Amino acid sequence: MTENYTDRPERLLILGTTPLAAQLVRELERRRDRRRLLGLLSEGTPDDSVSAVCLGPLSTLGSVVEQRQPHRIVVALAERRGMTPISALLDCFVQRGIIVEDAAVFYERLTGKLAIESLTPMSLVSARLFPTRIQEWFARVSSLFAALVATILFSPFFLLFAIAIKLDSPGPVLFRQKRVGARGRPFTLLKYRTMQTGGGKSEWEADNHHRVTRVGRLLRRFRLDELPQFLNILRGEMNLVGPRPHPVSNLELFTLVGRNLNELTGAAIGCYALRLLVRPGMTGWAQVRFRYANNLDEEIEKLRYDLYYIKHRSPWLDLRILAATLKVVMFRPRPTGHREAQAASAPQNAPVAAVSQDPTRLTT
Repeated sequence: MTENYTDRPERLLILGTTPLAAQLVRELERRRDRRRLLGLLSEGTPDDSVSAVCLGPLSTLGSVVEQRQPHRIVVALAERRGMTPISALLDCFVQRGIIVEDAAVFYERLTGKLAIESLTPMSLVSARLFPTRIQEWFARVSSLFAALVATILFSPFFLLFAIAIKLDSPGPVLFRQKRVGARGRPFTLLKYRTMQTGGGKSEWEADNHHRVTRVGRLLRRFRLDELPQFLNILRGEMNLVGPRPHPVSNLELFTLVGRNLNELTGAAIGCYALRLLVRPGMTGWAQVRFRYANNLDEEIEKLRYDLYYIKHRSPWLDLRILAATLKVVMFRPRPTGHREAQAASAPQNAPVAAVSQDPTRLTT
């Protein structure tokens, strides 16, 4: 994941002024780790968002390297053919020992999410996003085992939770909602009801705080409202770890948005469809890194984390997610995605997602 340099700050030089380069600049500026951004070299007129750190054109690479002595050069050029200074980069790598790295790869390791805006059809083919049979088998067997054990352990509390919910507020014990599963197949997700029925403003979690019941607040605090989803796992609709399933009512919107995120080539890439390559999970990489989403921009941010998980999916990553989930449940630490910083930098006129007419439906 993230590299640490204990002896000295790593000096970075970025080639290009693409949207991905600008995004890297923002990520590096708000992080307090042992990395120091020297600046960027432009392949054209730099954008206003990165002009302040632009050191000059690509043709000055040799002199800039001589003066600034970077440890790593990150290549974030829009058009590689005929634009990338291959000879100069080879000299930097062979003669000076400078690490040369693709911007998308560096971005993934730095942030733990996928650079959706810079995806190309070729990068998707080489990314090996499709899960292997061994991965599917291991995730399924481990999820079934965990669901069976958890069901046995929590069975004495199921009736207690049901009685508490019924005594606290009128309505059903379970909350049922159609969600999108693997390969786009819908299924009925189960949760303990934690809200008053009716009176919702939208599907976003932040718009429904006023509807949370007293018992619901306690169940949510320790994520106990998710326990009925062990039945979804036993039925083969979910795994223990995976992207959280979205409501069916949001599928068309998220699919449309996911096809129009590419800023590098303008190609329509079905990013959201890639999210459906694996079974959804009770917890996931996006949940422990970013948690709840309350608008469309934040859903896109979570999509970046979900696609990173699918690309790097492994038993070790699943164990890491489960450990982080336990930490969130017990201590509720600040998410590593730093939503506060991301929200502050988000466009003020961000598009608002279409919402369902059912006020009890939430996207989490």
